[in-house]
Amino acid sequence: MHRLSPEAYHEAKKVPLVVVLDNVRSQHNVGAVFRTADAFCLQGLCLCGITCCPPNAELHKTALGAEQTVDYTYYPHTTEAISALHEQGYKVYAIELAHDAVTLESAIGTHSAGQPVALVLGHEVFGVDDDVLAMCDGCIELPQYGTKHSLNVSVTAGIVMYAWAQALRQQTEC
Repeated sequence: MHRLSPEAYHEAKKVPLVVVLDNVRSQHNVGAVFRTADAFCLQGLCLCGITCCPPNAELHKTALGAEQTVDYTYYPHTTEAISALHEQGYKVYAIELAHDAVTLESAIGTHSAGQPVALVLGHEVFGVDDDVLAMCDGCIELPQYGTKHSLNVSVTAGIVMYAWAQALRQQTEC
């Protein structure tokens, strides 16, 4: 099945994509994001505010060990993570319903090849904090056509991680 060992995973070239979790409260959602980040061999995660960090039994239930392979950094405030990512040359997008949001396809289509990307996902009820939104380079919205206007944060993370990872893999030698 072409699965990497944990040792080989650590040595593998990573997709230049970081996911920032802005005060995500559900430990199961955090675990699911770890597992998906591992599946796509992403650069890592930034866990911010109330977002739980490993080791955590509830996180492990959905991460299934990915918390041991995916690199992560904890920041008490998400704004610190955004500043650090900007300093490292990342283009930072919030995944959020906003008046100036663009579609996922549009953001990927206009992305400069070679520039790393960070995607910010917010609290399950309150979304991405306004102070964090103000620091982002843009907002990406996933159009929805039913009666609900939001998806579970781990589902949203999976959609955007897959799309960006595919695009970035084509741009780089990952």
